[in-house]
Amino acid sequence: MIRVLLADDQSLIRSGFRALLDLEEDIEVVAEAADGDEALRLAACHLPDVALIDIQMPGTDGIEATRRITADPALAGVHVVILTNYGFDEHVFDALRAGAAGFLVKDIVPEDFPHSVRVAARGDALLAPAITRKLIHRYVTQPLRTDTGTGLEELTGRERETVVLVAQGLSNDQIAERLVISPLTAKTHINRAMAKLHVRDRAQLVVRAYESGLVSPRTP
Repeated sequence: MIRVLLADDQSLIRSGFRALLDLEEDIEVVAEAADGDEALRLAACHLPDVALIDIQMPGTDGIEATRRITADPALAGVHVVILTNYGFDEHVFDALRAGAAGFLVKDIVPEDFPHSVRVAARGDALLAPAITRKLIHRYVTQPLRTDTGTGLEELTGRERETVVLVAQGLSNDQIAERLVISPLTAKTHINRAMAKLHVRDRAQLVVRAYESGLVSPRTP
């Protein structure tokens, strides 16, 4: 059973999302929060698999709530997904840097919503290739730096190749086809790279790849 926390200051939004998730046999909404402080308290109390958090809330906003959740070792199993009205903007990028596993626009097609929750619960990033391209072109085109001591030097050649392809928005199956390996092997390379770079999930792997200079917007 996938346990979900809903955090949004609009009760109508929470009710709508809850109604959709209540129809699913494998998903349970364990708590609802009306602000960021309440979301933090309930996350610690219920330890949900997925926390759906509105990016703009009174008091502690979604970005700060995300940062606190992902920084707390006791909440390591909580995958934060940001809810936004506006699509991909600078606030969403800040949330990704804070540790969010991805984001959903509130006008998502209802049929797609439960699937997105399942994707997040698996630890996969809610970052479609189109979103990754926006990430590249709008927010990582500034001069890049090459970090030291972040684990980059520990990556094998194949792990580096895999991270580059993840950052370009390819799925495990596409990476496997490109590198002529099995999807399971591709997933293994990705998991090892995430462990070495100390990131929680695929979304953080993309952000780290660009911020570290391992890949750049000009990478073919």
